[in-house]
Amino acid sequence: MKKKATNPTAGELEILNILWKEQPLTVKAIHELLAENKDVGYTTTLKIMQNMHAKGLLTRELQGKSHLYRAALLQEETQGRLLDRFLDATFSGSVSSLVMQLLGNRKTSQSELDEIKRLIESMENEKQHKA
Repeated sequence: MKKKATNPTAGELEILNILWKEQPLTVKAIHELLAENKDVGYTTTLKIMQNMHAKGLLTRELQGKSHLYRAALLQEETQGRLLDRFLDATFSGSVSSLVMQLLGNRKTSQSELDEIKRLIESMENEKQHKA
């Protein structure tokens, strides 16, 4: 029976973000990386990862006495699904409202603004070619 994809919690996302950067990793390695930014016990990390494995968010393989964990979800798909859910729940699906709120709340560098402009131009060009 295939497990249904679930939306990860904030704590699970922290672990997935670590694994998306470098995998496979042991619980010990993940715990050490998490502990750099927050006070978290090893057994807590282990339990979260066991739950994530049971939910289908992680895969694991036995190597010696340790398990090596990998993210079972693709980063872009997961971020896209979570963003869509957030957009619908918070901004009634309005992309422009989200962008305006984000740009109004954060200090945006010139290079970020330039990248946003390039992305918009690219999207406009793509739509014109499809028309």
